[in-house]
Amino acid sequence: MSRHELDARRMLCPMPVIKTQNKVKGLSVGDILDVVCTDPGALSDIPAWARIHGHEVIETAEKEGEIIITVAVKS
Repeated sequence: MSRHELDARRMLCPMPVIKTQNKVKGLSVGDILDVVCTDPGALSDIPAWARIHGHEVIETAEKEGEIIITVAVKS
């Protein structure tokens, strides 16, 4: 298991989801991805994408104007 970070700051919908999808394609089952973004829409878009594609959002946090969505790669 490895931990990775994706910088999706200053990107608007749908780019955070697209960047997340592209990054996850190169990861292994069990890896963890922290998506750091500033688009509030990502709080609903990335979890919806993860659910559809069989991944798990294990945490969401907001800190100093940034949103961090932690995704566990499941498939």
